[in-house]
Parts: sequence; structure tokens; C-alpha cells
Amino acid sequence: MPARDDDHTGTRIREQRRLARLTQRQLAARIPYSYSLLNQVECGARPATADFVAAVAQALRIDAAVLTGQPYVTELQQDRLAALVRPIREALDLYDLDVDAVVTARPAEQLVAAADQLCRTVRATRLRAAANAAPDLIAELTAAAHTTPSTELWRALASAYRSAHDITLKLGYHDLSSIALDRLGWAADRASDAQLGAIRQYRRALAYRREGATTIGLRLVASGHRMLDQADPGRETAAVRGQLHLGAAVIAARARDASLVTAHLEQAGALTGRAGTGSEAVHWLSFGEANVALHTMSTDIEMRRYDAVLRLARTVRPATMPASRRARFLVDRARAELETGRTDASLASLVEARRVAPEQTRYHPSTRETISGLVHAARRAPETLSGMATWVGL
Repeated sequence: MPARDDDHTGTRIREQRRLARLTQRQLAARIPYSYSLLNQVECGARPATADFVAAVAQALRIDAAVLTGQPYVTELQQDRLAALVRPIREALDLYDLDVDAVVTARPAEQLVAAADQLCRTVRATRLRAAANAAPDLIAELTAAAHTTPSTELWRALASAYRSAHDITLKLGYHDLSSIALDRLGWAADRASDAQLGAIRQYRRALAYRREGATTIGLRLVASGHRMLDQADPGRETAAVRGQLHLGAAVIAARARDASLVTAHLEQAGALTGRAGTGSEAVHWLSFGEANVALHTMSTDIEMRRYDAVLRLARTVRPATMPASRRARFLVDRARAELETGRTDASLASLVEARRVAPEQTRYHPSTRETISGLVHAARRAPETLSGMATWVGL
């Protein structure tokens, strides 16, 4: 069995609690979780779930990132991904600079196609390839949009910024992903595209959900709906509006507001018919019945209804999903299986997620926490579990 990792989220929670001069019982009294669970998380016996981390961060008045850290620095360096992040950061800083004199851009139609291909690469969870392609594409689109501005080019630049957000978020660079969202809003304004603006609000709302700031998250969702009021009604607007409802549902679940969760899920479900099939063409959202099911699973996980997660998971057909969503489904299912004592099934789900999307699965925070829980639960770790623990850096 691999040695226990002393640099896990629970360790950082303990350190920050002590800096705040609180005992475990005092901190437990400030969060909606038991003293027993806090004790187990701090020693690594139970995974530090996203909602638990958010509650502790709020109680200690610190950012959640202080507790989660960037636990994959070594793995990112081994995978030669960390070196690809700096060029993305530099490309995001080009937005207000005169770059057309130093950058030779391809024709507009090629750049638009390249932006679509970048989205496709991210959805296939080929993070290395996406991170490698993003900086030059952003630079070219920036130069082209400034030199020969058009709605088409501004939209393509906004799309490239959205891909940069997805890449950096999946790798755990939350500060950089926020900058990418700001750039997305900047380009969406120039494209006069209300749908892109609403998507930015959706993504911003989910960032606040990670921090446990549910009120502002819901306000951002409402702002996104108001933006869509200015867009032409139709399938595209219905898809974006439905995605906003799904975002609101998971935010409401973090706040333990079951009635609000149900209301938003129902409104999202009602929009699936209006969005129609092929909604992945709407800014690569893939809004539809399968996406509603995945978000329902997420809300059940947030509210710790793990049996409900597994019941719903049996009705989902992940083979029809893009690799990124399929891997997320498997990681969520693994979490519910661990929490219900199905440790063998949980490990099998993580192994399958690794096969489907190895880079995304390796850097997903729930993967690390679930494997940590499996290692603690195992009297003697099987070879597969030991291998998975080594793979994520435990």
C-alpha cells in the first residue's frame, strides 16, 4: 500500500484551523458537519468533499483554494503540462495590445475552424494538445479581430478564451481560469453576443459555488437570464437558458435548498425539447436530457443523497456522451459508491474514468479524494488501488 500523503486537503484544513486558533469542536460548531467528520477529514480517513471545503473556507474566512491548493504540481511537471500554462497566461494578456505587427494570422475562416477544433480537443480531454494549441490561436485571433474586426472573429476569440478557461480549470489553475472568463466577457461584448455573455455568467457562478458563495452565484445566473432576454428566441437561446438553470440547481444544492434545486431542474428539463438535438453546436454546451441527468446526480451528491445518485446512474448511458462528461459521470459515481460502502465498484469506476479521459481524471479533485478514501478503507490495498494512488500522487 502506498504511504499516506501528508499534503492533502485535510492537512491544510487542520493548519488553517490552528492558525485561526480554533479547536476541532469549535470549527465543527461553525459548519453544517459533525465534529466526527471534521476529525476524519483532517486525518485523511474521509475525503474532503467540495461542499465540505466550501463550508470550512467560509467559516475560516479564507479562499477555498487555500485549502485545496494545487496538489498536482509534481504530476503536472511529470506530464510536461505545467510548462504549457505560462504561454496561456501570456496569451490572455494580449487582449489590449497591438499584436498585429508581430503576429501573422491565418484567414478568418481557418481561425474560426481552429477555435472549433480547440473546443473539440478540450471535450475529448486531450489537455496537453489543447494547452499547446491555445496560446498561438488566441494570439492570431487577437491580431485578426483588431485588424479586421467582425462578429465572426470576436465570437471565435471568445470561444478560444472559453477553451483556455476550461483547460486551466481542469488543471487546477483557478486564478487563471477567472482571467480567461474576463477575456471571454470582453470578446462577447465586442461580438454583441448575448449567449456568450450568459455563458460567461454561468461559468462565473460555478466559480462562486466552489467557494460556497451561493447568493452571488445565483445572482450571476439571474444576470445571465437577463442577457438572454436580449437574444433572439430559439433553440440556441433555449440551450443556454437551460444550462443556466442547471448551474443554478447545483448552486442551490450547495445551499441545501432542495425546493430551489427541484425548481431549476424542472425548468431545465422543460427546455430540453425546445433546445432539440445537436445542442452541442450551441457553444459546445451539450445541453439535453443526459446533461440534466448528470446535473441531477451532482445535486444529489451535494446533498449527500448517495443512494439516489446510484439509482439515477443506472439509467444513464455514458457511452453516448463526450469523453469529458463521461469521465465526470464516472468520477461522481465512484464518489457515491465509496460513500455507500461499494469500494470495489468505486475503484472500478475510477479505473474506467482513467481509461476514458486520463488527463482530466488524474487532475480532478474528486479523484484524489475518493482514492484517498479507498486507501484508508482498505485493510490491504489491491494492486490496482496502489497503482491508482501512485498515479494521482498519493
